[in-house]
Amino acid sequence: MLQLRPAGECRYDLVSLGEIMLRLDPGEGRVRTARSFRVWEGGGEYNVARGLRRCFGLRTAVVTAFADNDVGRLLEDLVLQGGVDTSLVKWMPYDGTGRAVRNGLNFTERGFGVRGAVGTSDRGHTAASQLRPDDIDWDHLFGTLGVRWLHTGGIYAALSATTPDTMEAAMAAASRHGTVISYDLNYRPSLWQAVGGQSRAQEVNRRLARYVDVMIGNEEDFTASLGFEVPGTDASLSHLEADSFKRMIEAVTKEYDNFTVVATTLRTVRSATVNDWGAVAWSTDIGFVEATHRPGLEILDRVGGGDSFASGLIYGLLEDRGLATAVEYGAAHGALAMTTPGDTSMASLKEVEALVRGGGARVQR
Repeated sequence: MLQLRPAGECRYDLVSLGEIMLRLDPGEGRVRTARSFRVWEGGGEYNVARGLRRCFGLRTAVVTAFADNDVGRLLEDLVLQGGVDTSLVKWMPYDGTGRAVRNGLNFTERGFGVRGAVGTSDRGHTAASQLRPDDIDWDHLFGTLGVRWLHTGGIYAALSATTPDTMEAAMAAASRHGTVISYDLNYRPSLWQAVGGQSRAQEVNRRLARYVDVMIGNEEDFTASLGFEVPGTDASLSHLEADSFKRMIEAVTKEYDNFTVVATTLRTVRSATVNDWGAVAWSTDIGFVEATHRPGLEILDRVGGGDSFASGLIYGLLEDRGLATAVEYGAAHGALAMTTPGDTSMASLKEVEALVRGGGARVQR
């Protein structure tokens, strides 16, 4: 069982540690031919904090860094609109050209039909990637202020040689003060390819996994980031059957007995705009539970679906709803998040709960 700190003792229900980028979205078009873009904020770790604040009404904050220029202030404004506390953001002086520090950009097209979604990151030398372990007073944050849950993940771990050290400092302090730690493996080949590929990803993620209470990831994540494979299963497939995932988790939890909960989305990609969607979770006290499977789910923008799954799952666990309900909240929230543009969720708690109960898409008037 997860041991949760009482809400009354903590300023924050959840704090995320990671980078927030400015997403430039060409809408229905292609990045390579775009003449205009819509902008959103997004980042794997931040999206979870935002979903928990905007959809589920919890108290959240983000530990990150911005270069102090107009792009950084735009990002701050977008985060403020999402209701996430920005008091833990570190501002770094801008040199006028970004030689030393800059804000990350992410050009993402949604895909359609046979054309898959494409993301092109432009995030070298960013402010968040340069956060050092001693830039934040972690004991003050987790001890004096109080945090019930810390969320971070493999995207942030890949950004520089020092981000794993910063993450480890945060995770060690969180553990000392009784804060639950979740981690989304979120393996991205493009982020690791220039710094050692899968072998480096496994070295870093296996080191950080020792601090984790709630591990989240799909089958590719567990293989690429932790080195686990299901015998006789092609890990390059976009979807593993739930039974295959269960065999993998049995192997994972034998090595990492600190994992109290393990969860994954199950996705079969029929096309960029039609996916089969589901989720499975495991806990030490309950065993395996599976969310409602949604075959043929129509998707407008798949980016952020996994993060919205994570925030729904965490909400269910923080509210002590039980693992079976938590995984249903996660799967429903992820499904709804993929019906709207941008990285972050536009769903409401009422909509999530209606979908959990089996509600459909009829017009509501």
